[in-house]
Amino acid sequence: MASVELVDRLVAAVGEQRRESGLVVEAVYQPVGGVGGKVMPPTFPPPERGGSPYLLEERWIDGERMLTVVVDQVPSQANRVEEALLAARDGGRLSVPIFEMVVDGVRLTSLQFPHRYADAYLRDSEVDGVRFDDSPVGKSLRSTTVLDVRPLYAREPYSLLFGAWDSHRKGRWPRFARLYQSMMYGLDPIVGDRRSGRFDPMNLTGAVDDKAKAEADWRFVPEGQKAKGGRLSEIGHGHIAPNPAHGGVTVREVRRRAWVSFASLERLRFGEASAEAAGLARAALAALALVGDRLAFGRPSVSLRSGCDLTRISETVAFEVAGGELEPIEVSVADAITAFLALRQRAAAAGVPMADDVVAVTPIRQLREAMVYARTQAVADAEE
Repeated sequence: MASVELVDRLVAAVGEQRRESGLVVEAVYQPVGGVGGKVMPPTFPPPERGGSPYLLEERWIDGERMLTVVVDQVPSQANRVEEALLAARDGGRLSVPIFEMVVDGVRLTSLQFPHRYADAYLRDSEVDGVRFDDSPVGKSLRSTTVLDVRPLYAREPYSLLFGAWDSHRKGRWPRFARLYQSMMYGLDPIVGDRRSGRFDPMNLTGAVDDKAKAEADWRFVPEGQKAKGGRLSEIGHGHIAPNPAHGGVTVREVRRRAWVSFASLERLRFGEASAEAAGLARAALAALALVGDRLAFGRPSVSLRSGCDLTRISETVAFEVAGGELEPIEVSVADAITAFLALRQRAAAAGVPMADDVVAVTPIRQLREAMVYARTQAVADAEE
């Protein structure tokens, strides 16, 4: 679909006379290597001893009740879209606003903050030496209400796309539901098994004295002698015998379904802006969601995590209209970006602007100390 045609279709799709219920993406994937290949879903604490570490649930699939396994949840899919948007911005393909914090070479942006505009990273930062909430941009974001989302649209549209709620500050702050959501799940899962260990080519044996100094001047203790520390394996040396570990699943196929809700867009209010401006801003948000989806998932394959690379078999991008009928469209990343930029420009001309610059924020002392500690001294997380 040409970008001009997409612009017109989106404007109509969020208008008062809309016939569309939303934008939908339906795709089918298979594990790299073909049907029967194993994939590694995300793991969760089992509900009871001996339970599965995976999220298994029944769904209606093509009219039949079927067991499925969650391969990627809604929040995780949103994070992947945010990552793709940031990469496109960094690469010069897309101009969108971000907040940016850089500490000792570690960079965080508003496309990475867990709670988006309401995140504690922003709360515990400064803009030009002023605490964020007291800065002009912070005050603007804090003024956002359900009746006027223009401050978020201008500086943090991702909070509107992927949802946000300020649960860190006192008061009854507005909750913004997701306008865009996506999920991936596997059909007919067969849970596998494996054993995880480590082989040391030298088969080092013995013990460690003063284990707490493992990174500096730990002392080797031969076998048979008492040690205050622990085994060599505790500091990364020696064999580790194979132990039970989650073994992934075999699935018939993996499906993904993404959705941009025009009903949710319709609920957004833009204060005193004209109906035309509000409609153009809603269409721009829908286009931005489409841009993110295409950037993240419009490729022949995806890599979700270690052991979970998937090849796309088929995909449909469509407008869903009343009655559930799908009207497929062909839209490239370039088409979606061009449509978004055109809609953003038109919305700005009508009175609802969106920024495209970077606002630098610096952490307060306490946050900086916590970030440095996390990077240099905190215990590493176990690999998923």
